[in-house]
Amino acid sequence: MDIDRNRYFMFGIILFLLGLQFRLVDSFVLNENSTRALHRFAQKSKIADNNLATNVYMQVGTPKKNLRPPSWLGFVLLTVGGVMSLHAMVLPKRQ
Repeated sequence: MDIDRNRYFMFGIILFLLGLQFRLVDSFVLNENSTRALHRFAQKSKIADNNLATNVYMQVGTPKKNLRPPSWLGFVLLTVGGVMSLHAMVLPKRQ
């Protein structure tokens, strides 16, 4: 796949809009299916908290995970997206 001017610009705009969303939203609440999938993935990792109360709650209740992204992530995505979009403007046009 050849990365040309249009694709560079598209990736930059997507990263910019994603960064804007991370700056405007304080937290994300996952639905039950996503929370259960995240719990199954975390159980396989070595740093998981495998206590009895968490496992019982995940089997019985309707869990919803609340994710809070760090505040710097939005700034980084805004900056990278803006730089990529501006860089796409100076690339040569496709012949």
